[in-house]
Amino acid sequence: MPDSHKNKFSRRINDLTSFKVVDFLDAAMARQAAGENIIRMEVGEPVFELPSRVAKAAQQAIASGANGYTSSLGIAPLREAIAAFCHSRYGVSVDPQRVVVTTGSSAALGMICDLLLNPGDSLLLSDPGYPCNANFVYRCGATPVQIPVTPEKNYQPDLADLQHYWQESSAGLLVASPSNPTGDIIDRATLAALYEGVKARGGAFIVDEIYHGLCYGDEQPCSALNLGDDLYVINSFSKYFGMPGWRLGWMVVPEQALDAIRIMTQNFFISPPTVAQHAAVAAFHPESLEVFDLRREALQARRDFLVPALRDLGFGIHHPPAGAFYIYADIIRFSDDGEAFCWDLLERAGIAITPGTDFGHFNARNHVRFSYTAEPIERLREAVERLARVLL
Repeated sequence: MPDSHKNKFSRRINDLTSFKVVDFLDAAMARQAAGENIIRMEVGEPVFELPSRVAKAAQQAIASGANGYTSSLGIAPLREAIAAFCHSRYGVSVDPQRVVVTTGSSAALGMICDLLLNPGDSLLLSDPGYPCNANFVYRCGATPVQIPVTPEKNYQPDLADLQHYWQESSAGLLVASPSNPTGDIIDRATLAALYEGVKARGGAFIVDEIYHGLCYGDEQPCSALNLGDDLYVINSFSKYFGMPGWRLGWMVVPEQALDAIRIMTQNFFISPPTVAQHAAVAAFHPESLEVFDLRREALQARRDFLVPALRDLGFGIHHPPAGAFYIYADIIRFSDDGEAFCWDLLERAGIAITPGTDFGHFNARNHVRFSYTAEPIERLREAVERLARVLL
């Protein structure tokens, strides 16, 4: 964009960075449209059919004329279903009134930043981490303070990091478990310590749990909902539930925040998508949940194939990711410029992945992220073969 044009826009918009995964998504789709055989490993978008109950619920909603606005906080049956799901999964009682249905988890993340941050404030984030979070902070005129996290600590902050990076301007800490781009989780003791540490400093604790339900092995993440009712917990229908295009998420918030959040939802979004809400109620039916759990098994099989295969090619992977559907890999053997490396792979191998610079600054140029949601395992095998031809 020419500087002469940028100067006409607000400073907070000029500070925003592009979402590089979408840059590679657009490029991959353009090549596919031109007839190229592109293996898609760039975007975190589950590609599965809807469970039959979810599809039928959407059809029934349309047939019944459910095409108007709903409550700005979401329809009561969905808020109640979410609260019941929290109880069955985590053993925690959540008042459905504290459940806010949102237009995707992005809307939840953005509104929480709008709620808590003033110009001049700061918010602690992990580096690497979900790239849009920093931009939500910038949008408020605040500053993201990014905590470098290392593979030795499972790419997650701990209490020592909180103590080191907390500033007078800090309004809170945002963590994700499992995380994007690394798929790592925060163990129960560390999550509790972070919660107590933030609370002792008068800050807000915000936990992104959108990859809950997609964890492998015996270790399942503790929900922050078990820690207290004075924190903010975000979830989504885009990942475990496999409904990314329906643009639906939710958050559980402290009771005292509801009036302010209601005003924001009314003004910013009016209401969440109506048909999507009715469909989402059926996502909590036991038959639907059984389908989602089987998908997790398929994703684990993809992870278990890719991690050793990529290591054999020379990618550095400290440990298999515990959850989500990403592999965050060191490319130092091949390049010190992850963005150039990704563009080169798209051009020479027809494989779309995402550079580490999308997720922060800490060692970012030496890393890339592989997503294994969009392609079946046969295509992942082909991807490894293509990589071998161009890298070895």
